[in-house]
Amino acid sequence: MTIPEKEIYPRTGDKQTIYLKNVIHDPNITVGEYTMYNDFVNDPVLFEKNNVLYHYPINRDKLIIGKFCSIACGAKFLFNSANHTFRSLSTYPFPLFFEEWELDKKNVTDSWDNKGDIVIGSDVWIGYEAVVMAGVTIGDGAIIGTRAVVTKDVPPYTIVGGIPAKPIRKRFSEETVQALLDLRWWDWPKERIMQNLQAIQSGCIEKL
Repeated sequence: MTIPEKEIYPRTGDKQTIYLKNVIHDPNITVGEYTMYNDFVNDPVLFEKNNVLYHYPINRDKLIIGKFCSIACGAKFLFNSANHTFRSLSTYPFPLFFEEWELDKKNVTDSWDNKGDIVIGSDVWIGYEAVVMAGVTIGDGAIIGTRAVVTKDVPPYTIVGGIPAKPIRKRFSEETVQALLDLRWWDWPKERIMQNLQAIQSGCIEKL
């Protein structure tokens, strides 16, 4: 099925910014409504090829991205096959070269440690060339700084940065964070969001 261009490119005349959900084909990648990706270096439509790395079907690991996320140019998601096992006395992936070493083909995944899926909440902003590693969960409303390398889970509404990424500060008070997590405005119908846009943009949760 051909998807109309207006459902891929939400901004007239802008071919660098896409609604990511509408270009995803891999059944192990799920993206929520209105999540956008911008790429001024490569074709953003090639997100699966250029940004989701070492994501091989043999692992059955998943990339799950929520709604209303903003993903900047060059952000990468590194999956489990990028790893080498720590269980072995050697980091060399002998099982990957099963023919050379007369090993059982079905044990090829013993070459790396499987740390699990990558799960991104809703309303998350992932900065320019940030890297998110396998097994990481990023909570709703979090911000990932430019070129950060995220190796551990990020709590909701937390700003992180650096290599490895570490918390910088919370975006809001604990009370406001909990209220936003309870409201889950990103799950509202579009009409309700539109009616409350001024309140959302004002930064004053009391208006919601």
